[in-house]
Amino acid sequence: MRNLIILFAFALFAFIPQAWAAEPILIGVAGSFSGDLAPYGIPPKNTVMLAAEELNKKGGLLGRRVKIIAQDDVCQPNAATIVASKLMDQKVIAVIGHICSGATNAALSVYRGKKLLVISPSATLPSLTLNGQNPYFFRTIPHDAVQAIRQADFIVDKLKYKQIAIVHDKGDYGKGLAHQLKEALKKRGITPLLFEGVTPGAVDYSALIHKLKRLRPQIVAFGGYHPEASKIVTQARKKGLKMDFISGDGVKDPSFLKIGRQFVEGYYATSPADISTQPLTLEVLKKLKARGQTPGNFGLQAHAAFTALVKAIQAAHSTDPDQIKAALQKNEAQTTLGKIRFDAKGDVIGSGFSVYQVKKGAFIAVD
Repeated sequence: MRNLIILFAFALFAFIPQAWAAEPILIGVAGSFSGDLAPYGIPPKNTVMLAAEELNKKGGLLGRRVKIIAQDDVCQPNAATIVASKLMDQKVIAVIGHICSGATNAALSVYRGKKLLVISPSATLPSLTLNGQNPYFFRTIPHDAVQAIRQADFIVDKLKYKQIAIVHDKGDYGKGLAHQLKEALKKRGITPLLFEGVTPGAVDYSALIHKLKRLRPQIVAFGGYHPEASKIVTQARKKGLKMDFISGDGVKDPSFLKIGRQFVEGYYATSPADISTQPLTLEVLKKLKARGQTPGNFGLQAHAAFTALVKAIQAAHSTDPDQIKAALQKNEAQTTLGKIRFDAKGDVIGSGFSVYQVKKGAFIAVD
């Protein structure tokens, strides 16, 4: 009987997948999983979890299981530094995130100098890559200098507008995008009628609405996130203001449509280009739908970040950060964004922005 038990144990062990035979590879996912900005963070977490599960079914990575460590930073800088420290303590080899630019900037102050690979699917503040302080930071979304030029081109060339008001939420992302748009318009010889920050979370924006009513711009460009954008446009419409509005990727979210209802009809937003016809994207969307999930605005960018990281680790045959970094910049990866790689600064090559407009309660690509 004893011999039979030993033989059974050996047989059972033989059927355990090799990926489970060693310590798992830990990869962090950081973002807003609760609060008003949770719609930006939950879809990226879901797509990374899906990708990790699929990878483990195929034997894992370098013969090891991949385990995802998810941490909620609520898109707040103070929380992001705590989350970053936790992920460092848990010995993750890389982080997919963070989501908001302000939170990402704060987290990088913790990661800086630690040689930890960080790939954000959504943080667009230009300085995160362009200032050269974060050599191990990458992103699968172009930065706001690119997005601002896209907005300026659309406003001036397509809409033929020159009377423009710029408003922002005073945050790293919103104010940064607003400044980039201001500079892009300046190069076209256009000075905004208004450049002003508002207080996030305020209930009443009547002071701003009064100024807009007096200045009568053809379009208002808002830098910030959907909670403030929906309030501002709703209050403007209720006061009879009919000018157009445009925002960046921080507004193109189902929550904006749900909260703003009929008042956001016609609203423009720049956001990552439509990739719904990419073969891998179709496959991922089908699997998400089966789980009752959607990719949100940045889920596919997060899936692409995870895929690019995995391909780089496989190419390097190592989890060494310097070797992974070199592979990310040298090799192309087929992802939900198509074929991408990264430049010397860490910015994605192979992805861009489109312009969308709210039509009948949905964002439709128009340019």
